[in-house]
Amino acid sequence: MSDPHPARPLRSGERPASPAAERRTLFRKLVEFVSPGPDSRDELISTLADAEHRELIAPESRLMLEGVLRMADLTAGDVMVAAPRMDLLDIDAAYDDLLHAVIGTGHSRFPVYEGARENVIGILMAKDLLKLQRSPDLNLRTLLRPAVFVPESKGLNDLLRDFRSNRNHLAIVIDEFGSTAGLITIEDVLEEIVGEIEDEFDDKDGESGVYTLADGSQRVAGDAAIEAVNDVFGVQLPVGDFDTIGGLVAHELGHVPRRGEATQVGPLMFSVMLTRGGAVRWFKVTRAPEEALGSDGA
Repeated sequence: MSDPHPARPLRSGERPASPAAERRTLFRKLVEFVSPGPDSRDELISTLADAEHRELIAPESRLMLEGVLRMADLTAGDVMVAAPRMDLLDIDAAYDDLLHAVIGTGHSRFPVYEGARENVIGILMAKDLLKLQRSPDLNLRTLLRPAVFVPESKGLNDLLRDFRSNRNHLAIVIDEFGSTAGLITIEDVLEEIVGEIEDEFDDKDGESGVYTLADGSQRVAGDAAIEAVNDVFGVQLPVGDFDTIGGLVAHELGHVPRRGEATQVGPLMFSVMLTRGGAVRWFKVTRAPEEALGSDGA
């Protein structure tokens, strides 16, 4: 009687499977039948949580793995900095204005526009401004690097691959009509995997979280204590309902502050420099003009 399940004929140069390999394959199939693996992403995430609970993986490892899984569903439009909150440089601006903008924001790369903000013509590295300082007659256009444009719908996995292969760290996001929708950096993408990345601009080198910038203004951390701000500036901002300066400013605005927004609280002007994850990381703080104080007191 012929075999109802004849073995597959061997291809040229192919060796027959060893009995041990056949046993391992059979054992693996049996294990998968008795205890099948996760069939969905949610089940896989639940499995990772169980592995952490049993101390098979560290909490940080679980969070990173979950970030990788969830990133597959995210696009550039989900994590970009929206166009109204982009920090841009005008190609026709004076050198002092450019330097002031670079110092005030603390970024290392800036989109440069000509005419309208929608017309991004290139990317300027902050360090390249030093070349203008040494050679004032140098044309700023010669220092610009090509801008990379990506659609809002581009997946973060593909975008990260492009960032790595092109050695580029910033891209301009455009909408379906070809207009500028925002910008996204490689840091924005990586933070979806590893969480918030602290850099030299984020470092707090003191207990108060208040630092002096080159233009004489102060940079204040969003989680700085209100008492610390009062001590540094010699003011009496209200203490009681809120512990941090970020909470107080959000209350004064009536909503979560966005980058570029400014408001006056008492004798101080707070301008949002940097936000992360819906919270303010840094404010630029100056004293309000005398006329503003007078109008508040009227």
